[in-house]
Amino acid sequence: MSASHTIDAIAAGVEAASRAPASNAGQISEQRRQSVRRAAEAPELVTIRNLKMYFPVTEGALLPRTVAHVKAVDDISFSIRKGETLGLVGESGCGKTTTGRCILQLEHATGGEIIYDGRNLIGLDRKSMLALRQKIQVIFQDPYSSLNPRMKIGDIIAEPMKVHRTEPDKAARIARVRELLRLCGLDPRFADRYPHEMSGGQRQRVGIARALSVRPEFIICDEAISALDVSIQAQIINLLEDLRDEFDLTYLFIAHDLSVVRHLCHRVAVMYLGKIVELAECDELYSDPLHPYTQALLAAVPVPDPEVERKRAHKIVKGEVPSPINPPSGCVFHPRCELANESCSRIVPQFRELKPDHWVACSLV
Repeated sequence: MSASHTIDAIAAGVEAASRAPASNAGQISEQRRQSVRRAAEAPELVTIRNLKMYFPVTEGALLPRTVAHVKAVDDISFSIRKGETLGLVGESGCGKTTTGRCILQLEHATGGEIIYDGRNLIGLDRKSMLALRQKIQVIFQDPYSSLNPRMKIGDIIAEPMKVHRTEPDKAARIARVRELLRLCGLDPRFADRYPHEMSGGQRQRVGIARALSVRPEFIICDEAISALDVSIQAQIINLLEDLRDEFDLTYLFIAHDLSVVRHLCHRVAVMYLGKIVELAECDELYSDPLHPYTQALLAAVPVPDPEVERKRAHKIVKGEVPSPINPPSGCVFHPRCELANESCSRIVPQFRELKPDHWVACSLV
């Protein structure tokens, strides 16, 4: 791993070219352009159409009745292309993780469609879904709670192979576990350790190895680095990037750290209160954000240079995030938007394409 590559993942809001030697920075930039171009030309692997996930709010102990719904995900649509990394960002509680859990069928969506490789996952029976789970895997946020503390690392990684019968031979499973540990930067002897004997970064590498054990096509990274130290975050991000290129993986990368998202993702979708408010190619979104909420998010990213940070104007979003039980009428962001007018409280903005592959839900831009 090069020093410039590591620094790029840690730094927030500053281009890698300003830190790397000119030749190396140019090489990284060209590689990124080629990766973005390939992803843009690839066919769609996952398509989300009008996805809704409402959680009922009940009252009464003996005869509970539904009195309201938490609209965690409220009519969103997007697609993920094969070999692409789509970043899903937003404040805590905006519906990012719920979206990922709906795709995994860990939550049963209230409405909409989740099309994976031409098949609608909603309504599939258990047997059909089990076959697809080999192709769709997840890396969870907490690398400790997602691992069984009573199982050795080798058994944790081998378990999916036994469930999906990808390696029926025990000797082959052991060899595969050692190969995956080495691939994820761990000593193969770690197979005999328990999760509590490892650091947070090492446990997350085990989680990645487990996700790779059944040779998936699509991996959902649910805040996969937010629980790690900054230096470890850079290593995990570089590992995910290398694995994507080596095995032609597709990622849905759920995160709140916009600097990390810029390093890894091809496109970025911005969520607010259960809705996607902007979707664009990564560099385009960072250079020309159109939605007021996206502009506020990017303005909040700190710049490592103290002089630049001291002089730049900060854009603070007023007010608190409304309750998803009773979201605002019209544009959900209008109570906190400095551009909002009277019509914003009445009209739900259309999610429209203002520039090529740059979509935004705002009537005023």
